[in-house]
Amino acid sequence: MKNIWVPLSGQIAQQRKVDTIANNIANANTAGFKKDRLTFKEHLSALNKGLDDIDIPRKDWSPDDMYRTQGGQNAYVKVDGSYTIFEQGQLRPTKNPLDIALFGKGFFEVLTPTGIRYTRKGTFSLDKQGHLTTNAGYKVLGKSDDPNIKPEDRFISLSNANKVSISKSGDIFTQEGLIGGLSVVEFNDHQALKKEGGSLFYNDNKDNTFKQDITTTVNQGFLEGSNVNAVQEMSELIKAHRHFDNIQKAIKTYDDISGKAVNDIARF
Repeated sequence: MKNIWVPLSGQIAQQRKVDTIANNIANANTAGFKKDRLTFKEHLSALNKGLDDIDIPRKDWSPDDMYRTQGGQNAYVKVDGSYTIFEQGQLRPTKNPLDIALFGKGFFEVLTPTGIRYTRKGTFSLDKQGHLTTNAGYKVLGKSDDPNIKPEDRFISLSNANKVSISKSGDIFTQEGLIGGLSVVEFNDHQALKKEGGSLFYNDNKDNTFKQDITTTVNQGFLEGSNVNAVQEMSELIKAHRHFDNIQKAIKTYDDISGKAVNDIARF
């Protein structure tokens, strides 16, 4: 029955794939959402042992010798990791001056209870103090040339603004003129970002960020759509379910063979 672990590991991996695709589909209409993909890895005992340990007996061959698997019965499949696809989502107009979309590789910088995080979701609003916040209530941070300034001192206040205008470079204008700008950050390696809930990303390497000479543009009155293609994801979900069902049939076959073997042995 140890052979059953080979298809069972594949079934577990396929279930993870189904869950990942289902999460992509569930967020197909979430602004700024970036879809995920899984990578798989097959563990082969023969590769770990090396070729020197694989011997072919020089003798009269028996049925047991024909069944030599070189450790293949101990092989298994596992999820090697996941990665996020950061390709650009389509921009759609909303006519809301506090809806802001990014076109390019940049991220908004926001302050959460656990520290600075980054997001592409630009559904902003004003809190009771007139600070610009995300839909989850996190403060949106303004840009600053002083690296020593505290995040709490970079909140964007629009409490006295009758009209807000934001340029392509992120500069914020009110009836009082230029009052500051949105902090938009780009990264040298997007795959170094760690995905969190609520469309947030965490970066633990300061050298991975840069804020100068960025190419990302800020688009007021727009939201970036998810980069999930619902039709494509549904197709992938159907294929994953089929693979899952096929593996289930293989497991049932192993179970039937084992049951038959036990019954045949009992006759003797």
